[in-house]
Amino acid sequence: MDLNIRKAIYANISNNNQEQLEATIVDAINNGEEKMLPGLGVLFELIWKHSNEEEKQEMISSLASGVQNDL
Repeated sequence: MDLNIRKAIYANISNNNQEQLEATIVDAINNGEEKMLPGLGVLFELIWKHSNEEEKQEMISSLASGVQNDL
């Protein structure tokens, strides 16, 4: 079976507005279920692809800080 997770997630969010996208992210994080992680990964990939270098560095800095604080 060839399951394309990216296409499925794109299809699920293609008509969402900003508030709906935020609710999707917040729900996935608050829910804490492992099955939500691939979807968050696809959303992060979209964010990354559409970010400039300064925004990417800010995300990396934030991620590094979060990793240090959550350990």
